[in-house]
Amino acid sequence: MSDTQRVSRVAATGSDVHVKGLSSGSVGLLGSMTLGVSSVAPAYTLTATLGIIVAAVGLKMPAIFIAGFIPMFLTAYGYRELNRRIPDCGTSFTWATKAFGPSVGWLCGWGAVVATVIVLSNLAGVAVTFFYLFLARLTGVESIAELASNTAVNIATCIAFIGVATFIAYRGITTTERVQSVLVAFQMLVLAGFVVAAIVASFSAPTGIAFEWSWFNPFTDLTLTAFIAGVVGSIFAFWGWDTCLTVNEESKDADKMPGRAALLTVLTILATYLLVAIAAMMYAGIGTRGIGLGNEETSADVFAALAEPVMGHWPSLLLFLAVLASSAASLQTTFLPPARSLLAMGEYQAIPQRFARIHPRFLIPSYATLTCGIGTAVFYAVMMLLSERVLTDTILSLGIMICFYYGLTAFACVWYFRHELFTSAFNVVFKLVFPLLGGTMLGVVFVISLIDSYDPANGSGAQIGGVGLVFILGLGLLLLGAVLMLVWRVRHPAFFTGQTLRHDTPTLVVPG
Repeated sequence: MSDTQRVSRVAATGSDVHVKGLSSGSVGLLGSMTLGVSSVAPAYTLTATLGIIVAAVGLKMPAIFIAGFIPMFLTAYGYRELNRRIPDCGTSFTWATKAFGPSVGWLCGWGAVVATVIVLSNLAGVAVTFFYLFLARLTGVESIAELASNTAVNIATCIAFIGVATFIAYRGITTTERVQSVLVAFQMLVLAGFVVAAIVASFSAPTGIAFEWSWFNPFTDLTLTAFIAGVVGSIFAFWGWDTCLTVNEESKDADKMPGRAALLTVLTILATYLLVAIAAMMYAGIGTRGIGLGNEETSADVFAALAEPVMGHWPSLLLFLAVLASSAASLQTTFLPPARSLLAMGEYQAIPQRFARIHPRFLIPSYATLTCGIGTAVFYAVMMLLSERVLTDTILSLGIMICFYYGLTAFACVWYFRHELFTSAFNVVFKLVFPLLGGTMLGVVFVISLIDSYDPANGSGAQIGGVGLVFILGLGLLLLGAVLMLVWRVRHPAFFTGQTLRHDTPTLVVPG
């Protein structure tokens, strides 16, 4: 697409966005929600976090999920308002640049891309684990599950999963949406079946406990330390809903629909988490032995302990398959945000322009998508060969980057609209109060995460000079981004001098 064509398309839309050649009008409201839910990966997230949150807050888990939901929901309004004005697939990168300037915008984009690449490697690793665990349960040969512990087999299988996910993402947004519709529907139906089965069985289960409304009250029987620890885990459990916004240029009603989809996605995830959490507590209780949710031996994979007792042998396989589908589906949809962030950064010359290449047939950021796939595979293989402890700490450092770019985007909403905040009650609420509160909450979690990660005990125990590796990786990756930004600024200053992405409108790329 020529620059002249792109300028005319921007003029036709009348919005503050530079059209990049993606497949416009391909994703509807339900499709966008599907991509958002898939990125959050509710089945996988629940099996991995239920035990951890119970260990921190006990029966107050429902209250903690709501507490983690609040900053995400408030921040989602900031995303919605920014998207209404600037429906650009660069999202956080573009919006932070428009609000705070190129340097802050570049670092915000870097944080978003690095966070998603780390998540991609984690999801691929999880898919491998549950793949062999499912085969072991299906065949009755438990030794098959141990294949995931074999480094060579693990890496080879992981690369295969990444390859399949990259292939589907490369085939276009329509193919991605169709695949996700099946995978998301399956995991949500299985989770619904688990909820019903667990609640019914809780009345006769020896570990069963009666439901109480006090589970939703965070102001009783909960210390501040426990509350903060639970909220940190809960916030990260909601991460991924912003995928709805990254496909805005491929969505119908690009300025309105993605924002609605993001809000509905967060609400859907909250309802899912609450129902599963309540059902699991009613059936298993929070004891530290057997199937109790407080048992440290099963906290890393709660569904592995509860699936068969709750659902029976053969139906329980569906739950294992749902977790596998959840991690695999999220692996595939999580390719969307970094590829489109890189597309926007390449289009505005914040990074090499080859990242802005669009496949002529599939209308996706071809070079960026392949780079994300190859980068994820290499990252995972290197981390696994170095040490699983390093890989674990890299994943734990993810929270620092998530809070960094989510919070910064929320503040960008307030600052970008600063001249119109008090022109109406709507603007006061949705462009000032909600994003400001959401950004502040995420900022607090960011600081707490940095402080806690300084102690090696809040990770794998690995350290350098007494400083936790989680802290070094989290802050170090952000500082690495700052160094790369300075290098690119010296070599290619156009973006940093406001020639390619301006504060005023329209947002256009200068040819050449």
